[in-house]
Amino acid sequence: MAMEKTFNAAEAEARLLQAWEDAGCFKAGANAKPEASTYSIMIPPPNVTGVLHMGHAFNNTLQDILIRWKRMQGFDTLWQPGTDHAGIATQMVVERTLAETGQPSRRELGREAFLEKVWDWKEHSGGTIINQLKRLGASCDYDRTAFTMSGAPGAPAAEAEGNFHDAVIKVFVEMYNKGLIYRGKRLVNWDPHFETAISDLEVENIEVAGHMWHFKYPLANGATYTYVEKDEDGNMTLEEERDYISIATTRPETMLGDGAVAVHPSDERYAPIVGQLCEIPVGPKEHRRLIPIITDEYPDKDFGSGAVKITGAHDFNDYQVAKRGGIPMYRLMDMQGAMRADGAPYGEEAGKAQAHAKGAEFTENEVDAINLVPDHLRGLDRFEARKAVVKEITDEGLAVMVEVTKTVKDDEGNASEVTEVVPYVENKPIMQPFGDRSKVVIEPMLTDQWFVDTAKIVGPALDAVKNGDVKIIPESGEKVYYHWLENIEPWCISRQLWWGHQIPVWFDADGNQYCAATEAEAQAAAGEGVALTRDPDVLDTWFSSGLWPIGTLGWPENTDELAKYFPTSTLITGQDILFFWVARMMMMQLAVVDDIPFDTVYLHGLVRDAKGKKMSKSTGNVVDPLDIIDEYGADALRFTNAAMASIGGVLKLDMKRIEGYRNFGNKLWQSHILAEMNGVFDVDCSARPEPSHAVNKWIIGEVGRVREQVDKALADFRFNDAAQSLYAFFWGKVCNWYNEFTKPLFQNDDLRLETQQTMGWVLDQSLTLLHPIMPFMTEELWANRDRAKMLIHADWPTYGGELVDEAADAEITWVISVIENIRSARAQMNVPAGAFVSLVQTEADEAARAAWDNNEALIKKMARVEALSEADATPKGSVAIAAKGATIVMPLADLIDVAAEKARLSKKLGKIQKELGGLKGRLNNPKFVASAPEEVIEEARENMALREEEETQLNAALARLAELD
Repeated sequence: MAMEKTFNAAEAEARLLQAWEDAGCFKAGANAKPEASTYSIMIPPPNVTGVLHMGHAFNNTLQDILIRWKRMQGFDTLWQPGTDHAGIATQMVVERTLAETGQPSRRELGREAFLEKVWDWKEHSGGTIINQLKRLGASCDYDRTAFTMSGAPGAPAAEAEGNFHDAVIKVFVEMYNKGLIYRGKRLVNWDPHFETAISDLEVENIEVAGHMWHFKYPLANGATYTYVEKDEDGNMTLEEERDYISIATTRPETMLGDGAVAVHPSDERYAPIVGQLCEIPVGPKEHRRLIPIITDEYPDKDFGSGAVKITGAHDFNDYQVAKRGGIPMYRLMDMQGAMRADGAPYGEEAGKAQAHAKGAEFTENEVDAINLVPDHLRGLDRFEARKAVVKEITDEGLAVMVEVTKTVKDDEGNASEVTEVVPYVENKPIMQPFGDRSKVVIEPMLTDQWFVDTAKIVGPALDAVKNGDVKIIPESGEKVYYHWLENIEPWCISRQLWWGHQIPVWFDADGNQYCAATEAEAQAAAGEGVALTRDPDVLDTWFSSGLWPIGTLGWPENTDELAKYFPTSTLITGQDILFFWVARMMMMQLAVVDDIPFDTVYLHGLVRDAKGKKMSKSTGNVVDPLDIIDEYGADALRFTNAAMASIGGVLKLDMKRIEGYRNFGNKLWQSHILAEMNGVFDVDCSARPEPSHAVNKWIIGEVGRVREQVDKALADFRFNDAAQSLYAFFWGKVCNWYNEFTKPLFQNDDLRLETQQTMGWVLDQSLTLLHPIMPFMTEELWANRDRAKMLIHADWPTYGGELVDEAADAEITWVISVIENIRSARAQMNVPAGAFVSLVQTEADEAARAAWDNNEALIKKMARVEALSEADATPKGSVAIAAKGATIVMPLADLIDVAAEKARLSKKLGKIQKELGGLKGRLNNPKFVASAPEEVIEEARENMALREEEETQLNAALARLAELD
């Protein structure tokens, strides 16, 4: 049955995927040779709520390329799939579903009933992204699909068999008992919408329009000092008596929680008042707190007034200053971001805080209980409180005032300038943190949380990279890794959610902690009759996913899979989670099982649009990989992903590129149709032939070369080099040259069979080498003939440069070069495309003459040459054709009007040079480079490079024309 004219991806992909799965092609160990080495990859588990996006498609394409490559080489491979339970994301989805369907809210349902709803949602909707990965062709062992909440209490039967929950709880208990996990009060990112701590990765810092207010903090007891400002040369520019110190803030509502005002130690302006007290200018005067003026390296004396208010419970920088200086920290807000309404009356609490500021000893609980919020601000949303605080300070005259000049018009339209004194408020853009899911402003919050004492477990993770046990690619990732781990802070692992692994710690009435795997064990430790209450918090999902390598392999049981595949081989992931996931897996595996989790980490950046912009719904440039697969097929998307995967490069997804690789697939398909038309599939092509003709010898050698190139590129994680080598080989060598060269050979009875065998073998090798990147089309074409096994399990070749026949390679390389140079000269000189040209040869060595004689028909046909004649001298008006070992020229007198061609090219060159001048002017303008968007600058640079290339080509053509005179 004749081949279809085109590849029907929509029909074939689903059918081939099912065939692979039915045959067990993806299972761990499939196609492994006896005594084979293992090769394993753990998929970075996508959120169970997720759908396939371009980042997933890119990341998983690279993993699948390696897995398919290693599987064909005979390794015992495992590609472990699975999903993360995604605490916040999943809880958000289920709560939203409850609201949309009119069901009781989470709090109305209660914890147990709500978790039943979550498990029900997971069972019916949680497998979306896994099914979408299959459409990409990802050859994971789906029978082993893991879930980071498998085996948790309340899990349905489908999830009850897994033991990931047991692993998580075991690790927590062991680390707690070793003193590696503790509960303490620290500053965390707090999401007021979800009412939970969140990680830095779940915070989006977005530039918004902001305000910076300047306020006066009066000195205690009416004290004054001489404030002096000097210029760079030390000359005094301002001298005045002040009874205040001024600060600037973008968050006035936090002033109530100030613990100090800090200035730089070298700031001479404030030297007279360092150590004195100043008054926070908010709230009833009789209860206002006094705070000390201190020195610290943190303030920038050249920014604003040089004085900084230190609010340790609501700012991460201030928190560090407060810790260094022993400055008290007061939490002002409740869990929803409103000003606190709990605690004793305002005056009493402020009195306690005042005593604290003067050095009185307070316990941690007493400090937390202090409520410094005046009655009229209690319960107000933080942004409403901000407005009230600003108004109060301004009304009292404690805002810093400045003179501004305005132009006003009277009733008749006459303009005049007036000077006003107004509060000093800077309108300026600020970076504000938002929850990536809640979209509300994140509040730094001092709360009680559970922490891993990372300083105690970070050492082995650092050493593993420094001593080469683990390699990070690109090397720049190692520097980032070292920086993060050498400056590591305690890791907050608790979340105030219901969906997740509940922390296995119980408390008695006195606050004593009992950590155990089960409540029965905790009760036994506490004693009979002691009432216990379990900590309601759950563990951060990064804690459980930090155990992904061992948890998915059955630990803490000593399973066969754990013994065989751990440590795993390669981790491919985004550089944005190098710290949040990669480093934590390193620390956790080394702390738990004393071994590295993988030996190589390949990091990549974000997939961006064609102009290098980050994809986002707000800018409307998000690309859905499933839409691409629907239009172009999975193979085109996969080849594009591989082709743009340069180490450390920017990942720009260009739809034209996808279309181009779809066309590459069409070339592969059409080459097989050509082979079918010439009877290639009617002969045995399984063994590598030993042909007599140079063309067939040459292409076999090119196969050997490209196999070596692909293997080296994949071994070095240079996926783009592998893709480029295959593209250049198949389109450039097979399609553009070999397929054309074989047409006369198929008409030669003496060469027909060897050419059929050679073409069939070359196509089979091409399918094999392309399969890891383009699995669907290659498998479909492979099935056109009877095979012992599917292509996915075909043997990966080991041949290489030994296939190159030096004589044949030199001959065909000469032929290709001559044809290309004739075509180039024709194009440069604007010779009519349909015209046949005559060539003149004045000298040639033996190799050049043999190459021409052996391939004369091919050269004439493909370069549109009528004849080659010999002459003693070069005819006037000829252009040289580069040819190794020969002097060949193309007479042009009867083909083109030299004068008209010069005029045409000169005019075109002038236009190009004018465009170049404009582009160079823009790029050499510092204002343009400083202010224009990066994509605009990059586009200008690309345009300039193209124009410079055109200029070079036109100058070369004009130089050739000049030689004709």
